[in-house]
Amino acid sequence: MLYSIPMRISELGEFGLISLVQEWTRDANDSPWGSFSDAYRLTVDNGDDAAAATFLSAPVTELYTTDTMVDGIHFTAATTPWRDLGWKAIASNISDVAAMGGESAVALITLGLPPETRVSDIRDLYAGMTAICREYGARIVGGDMVRSPTAFITVALTGITKQDPMLRTSAAPGHRIAVSGPVGGSAGGLRVMLNPPGSSGAATETLIERHRRPRPHIAEGRILAAAGVRSAMDVSDGLADDLGKLCTASGVAATLWAGNIPAEPALQEVFPTDWLDLALYGGEDYVLLFTAPPATMDAAIRQLPPGAAVVGEITHGQPGTISVLNPDGSSRPRGGAGWDHFTG
Repeated sequence: MLYSIPMRISELGEFGLISLVQEWTRDANDSPWGSFSDAYRLTVDNGDDAAAATFLSAPVTELYTTDTMVDGIHFTAATTPWRDLGWKAIASNISDVAAMGGESAVALITLGLPPETRVSDIRDLYAGMTAICREYGARIVGGDMVRSPTAFITVALTGITKQDPMLRTSAAPGHRIAVSGPVGGSAGGLRVMLNPPGSSGAATETLIERHRRPRPHIAEGRILAAAGVRSAMDVSDGLADDLGKLCTASGVAATLWAGNIPAEPALQEVFPTDWLDLALYGGEDYVLLFTAPPATMDAAIRQLPPGAAVVGEITHGQPGTISVLNPDGSSRPRGGAGWDHFTG
């Protein structure tokens, strides 16, 4: 088997390692859990945006997700103030719940902190977390703090839905592909901060805001689930790469139509020559990527706010293969790569 071969995780990559963890834990997840297991069934196992358990005594499914942000890997003091870090750490988890069509519920926060961390910074961190929790209906109920040479924050969030969760495994050939809003803004904001342009203005400030304060598409997720959409995930590692993950999970391929990719006007203004690569391969937009049969897609898109767009179609082919076509029908060469913790 693959994991019996001597290999470093840098060779395997984050998503190869996740596949192995799913394999290693499968038998344990299939074993009896005692009498309490009679009260619910595991609806979605490890590997999707969130896990889910349906409670049989009431028509409700609970969602479970977690995410970690590490200083120097996911954020730096130069690009993300503590208050924005708090917002963003919660936002990434709320977005996972949104991708399943749910609403956020309660959060547990684990902090790893160097001893020299200022108390005022942690105050700002929690100010950002409580601000987004108030807006999106979540509540912080506990957590843990540990000494660490590197600052990190781990958020575990639960959510609920009364509908069947949307899954990465439900895409099928003939489905249209869409996003619930513009992409590329967060990557544009990060690039602005790391390599400031010669001039600044409203457009650059908009991009920085998109990076520091992403807005999860919770309402859009509920709309999609109610409209009959069954296949979705959030865009956290880049549109093209996240679509590749969805297609791998569903055993299909896909074509993206470059001329249909929605992007912030600010992104096109600040990066007129490479905005499309940022839109295709930039991460942390936290919009929803979803697929559905044409009729269902038409009905769903009509109910979403402006900015949602159909951007391609699911096809037969090698699972996970993504082709990008220019408006003239020519193939667009790959212009970037999404985020992988262990290879990139």
